[in-house]
Amino acid sequence: MPTYKAPVDDVRFLLTDVLQVERYDNLAGFADASPDVVDAILGEGARLCEEVFTPTNQAGDREGCTRHPDGRVTTPTGFRDAYRAYVEGGWMGLSAPADHGGQGLPSYLNTVMQEFLSSANLALGMYPALTQGAVAALMIHGSDEQKRLYLPNMVSGRWTGTMNLTEPHCGTDLGLLTTKAVPDADGSYAITGTKIFISAGEHDLAENIIHLVLARIEGAPAGTKGISLFVVPKMLVGEDGSAGARNAVACGAIERKMGIHGNATCVMNYDGATGWLVGEAHRGLNAMFVMMNEARLAVGVQGLAQSEVAYQNAAAYAKERLQGRALTGAAEPSRPADPIIVHPDVRRNLMTIRAFNEGARALVLWTALAADVSHRSEDAAERQAADDRLGLLTPVVKGVLTDLGFENAVRAQQVLGGHGYIEEWGMSQFVRDARIAMIYEGANGVQAMDLVGRKLPRDAGRAVMAFFGEIEGFCRDNADDVMKPYVEPLAKGLGQLQGSTMWFMNNAFAKPDNAGAGAGEFMHLMGLVAMGYMWARMAKAALARRHEGDGVAARMDAKLVTGRFYMERMMPEAGALARRIEAGSDAVMGLPREMF
Repeated sequence: MPTYKAPVDDVRFLLTDVLQVERYDNLAGFADASPDVVDAILGEGARLCEEVFTPTNQAGDREGCTRHPDGRVTTPTGFRDAYRAYVEGGWMGLSAPADHGGQGLPSYLNTVMQEFLSSANLALGMYPALTQGAVAALMIHGSDEQKRLYLPNMVSGRWTGTMNLTEPHCGTDLGLLTTKAVPDADGSYAITGTKIFISAGEHDLAENIIHLVLARIEGAPAGTKGISLFVVPKMLVGEDGSAGARNAVACGAIERKMGIHGNATCVMNYDGATGWLVGEAHRGLNAMFVMMNEARLAVGVQGLAQSEVAYQNAAAYAKERLQGRALTGAAEPSRPADPIIVHPDVRRNLMTIRAFNEGARALVLWTALAADVSHRSEDAAERQAADDRLGLLTPVVKGVLTDLGFENAVRAQQVLGGHGYIEEWGMSQFVRDARIAMIYEGANGVQAMDLVGRKLPRDAGRAVMAFFGEIEGFCRDNADDVMKPYVEPLAKGLGQLQGSTMWFMNNAFAKPDNAGAGAGEFMHLMGLVAMGYMWARMAKAALARRHEGDGVAARMDAKLVTGRFYMERMMPEAGALARRIEAGSDAVMGLPREMF
């Protein structure tokens, strides 16, 4: 059975030495996250994921969810107990405000926990992740009454949450949705329609499920401007906040899908279900985007998480599997063959995954820290700068980390050879589970177009120029010989990213297809440079600690070698990406439609 060990030491290094989170102790909740508290959270979170969640992963994949004739859905054996342990530990409310029953700690700690959970059991970890997104949407756009009725039980984990966007004819283009909302005399609405691909739409983990549903009020304008958001509980909620009678919403089917079998991906039928408007009428997408942006960052973390657990199992296999001899001569002459870790091609695959994992983890936490600053700082300029970074990097984190997370799961599977293709070893599950992250919460092509079409030009390019300026400043301030192996490739990659940005400015407005044809490469180019910046910062921190004892020096030397691998073997891809971007759209769009 596959194993998993949470990367606690790496997280601690990033928080303490690279991001230096103690600098933010002036922000609400940060002073409560003292080093001792953070260590306790990391340790207990790791234990829960390693000992409780991981053992349910492979069995849950095989068993899947079951829909019963009455519409009830049961999750795989062990899921309820694992979820109960999560709830009883207070993990759902880790970063939620104390006013609603949460602990009010920084959200970066919840991001860490999301990675651990998603590596241990992605399908199970999705249930609380979706709830946290729904909580975020209600906290910002819900009325005081809605917050009172729903948030305490959602923050505690007694109730879970979902988001209902997609319909059979309507995915990315939400302006096509037809689910309708008819006003009732008491101020509620009758919601009627069918939603598909609803993760955690029905299950047996919680007493109630709070659905956030996009629908069109009768008489509303067509397109996205006529969409409203409604809160529609599975069980109607009384004035005292208790769950009561069943609402007219039911699971019509569970999707048969490639992976995440332990998560109930449902067809949801609303048959005049009672719902209440969240926020303003006809501005539902504004409210739902709060949840979607939370979800997009969480999905990026899922890409990293599957890459991490796949790497751990591939590395363990490579150190034990005997096949052939090292090219330089027998590494272990007393054994009939050498472990495959001696072979350069196996090393190349493992180092590629490892370098991504560590760089991506740093990028995720840097982005999560921006979210904390944007929500908690009392300095308007500081909030604006953090919000700019968060907006710019969200599509990069979602798109790049899930694309490469899937590629790395395949790389790890390759290390196991034929055993990687056999279900018993678990690697194929990592591949299957990782694949969905590239699709849901906005397919990655949509993320790329969001980056190029909306995030780059916003506010006259303020966010991207600040991003460029920060990296330029780091390279300028660290141009010494010891940092040269890290800074020089980073500066070159940044120059290629800046050149591609200028190319878009000069060629995309008059010919929009140029932006569309190069958007995916641009997203990956920005991700490559962003992770390169993280690696340069990690190298600087590692150099400062490489002379310490107690095994620290060995870990720091490993960090420096892995950083060199990233700069020497991965960063050069920036040149190829830039060339593809600047090739334009003629060949992409040139073939007549009937020739496809």
